[in-house]
Amino acid sequence: MKLQTRGIDHLNMAVINLEESCKFWNELLGFETLEDIPEQHGKIIGNKNAMLALYQKADMTKEEKIGFAHVSFSIENFDEVEAKCKEMGLKIKFGGIVNWPKSRSVYIDDPNGYEVELSEVWGGGLV
Repeated sequence: MKLQTRGIDHLNMAVINLEESCKFWNELLGFETLEDIPEQHGKIIGNKNAMLALYQKADMTKEEKIGFAHVSFSIENFDEVEAKCKEMGLKIKFGGIVNWPKSRSVYIDDPNGYEVELSEVWGGGLV
């Protein structure tokens, strides 16, 4: 028997500034606070499709983050991604939209230096 996943439930991330990170994700994807975890300087944010568990580590630097290359979100209104990034003053990496065989992606950095992929097609069209 193999376990059947419904998808990635949440990603747990250390952040430099909890409030700044929550503001970034709210402005970019509309993520709301789902649970405060004050005893651990944390919050769980997100919506019914994706969640992030953020824990403040104020002494962390952008260079210290480890564990994954980037987090990716499939974006229904992908044609609005570039305008939203511009509105938020975010630098789009790799010269703009990256064309994949079955999808397109935009790559940006969050306030902590974590790379974020905003993709057009769920799973890059691989499934």
